[in-house]
Amino acid sequence: MMVFFLFFTGMVLITQSMASAELEKNLKEHVYHLAGKIGERNFLHYEKLEAAADYISNEFKTYGYQPECQFYTVTRKKYRNIIAEKKGNNDIIIIGAHYDSVVGSPGADDNASAVAGLLELSRILKDKNTKKTIRFAAFTNEEPPFFYTEEMGSRVYAKEVSIKKENVRAMICLEMIGYYTEKKKSQEYPLGILKLFYPSKGNFIGFVSNMESIALLNKAKALFKKHSKFPMETLTAPTVLSAISLSDHSSFWKYGYKAIMVTDSSYYRNANYHTKHDTPDTLDYKSMTQVVEGLAKVIEDFAKK
Repeated sequence: MMVFFLFFTGMVLITQSMASAELEKNLKEHVYHLAGKIGERNFLHYEKLEAAADYISNEFKTYGYQPECQFYTVTRKKYRNIIAEKKGNNDIIIIGAHYDSVVGSPGADDNASAVAGLLELSRILKDKNTKKTIRFAAFTNEEPPFFYTEEMGSRVYAKEVSIKKENVRAMICLEMIGYYTEKKKSQEYPLGILKLFYPSKGNFIGFVSNMESIALLNKAKALFKKHSKFPMETLTAPTVLSAISLSDHSSFWKYGYKAIMVTDSSYYRNANYHTKHDTPDTLDYKSMTQVVEGLAKVIEDFAKK
């Protein structure tokens, strides 16, 4: 009996190791394709933005989805959000990430890392036994000059969801999930006093919410800590602290939905942010793998009931 137990345990560990290796490989390939092969992708490099959209759509298809596009027009150019859905009941969980990069940057961490995570979450969760509907949304035009305007891709999508009165129970925004360091004093914060309560090393993943989404944040925190040993920190603050609003989750706050941001903390850690140096070789794919594995368990648990 003991021999069987040890054999079974060993097989489980081997299977988990193989799954992690595949995930790490896939994450790296996605980032290198988006930020390396395609590179800068935005309204000034429209053809590359379209190439990124095609890549994301095709990857969803390889995982067994039938992605749909939400098209809208800005200054005579057609832009698109790409949505893949794992159909369940009328309760909806949205996982989102923007696929454009800022002008002048290939955008490996910002935000190819998050798109890679989005794609792999869709793959991992595709055949899981869940009850709620899970939508995987790749948003366009998060970066300036569209940020915080009605032409921001996630604003367009959140508005449509609101008009349809869809029952969105949670929105999880992935915003830069690839940069980690063990260097001392590598982590900054939007308020200096926070240094007294949070780590000085940028080696953790952050979960961020507004006051209205604190219950969602606390549930996600508990589930992540249950399933993962990777370091994580949380921050809940009023939206007057603008740093907590700097991504697509704020579009859902605007329409009254509960939403959180999952982030490596952006420019509070990564000096390559919004520069030409935000390249695929600067990211930590092993840490990314652990973050995505933990998030997959969080979403799976969210969607089970």
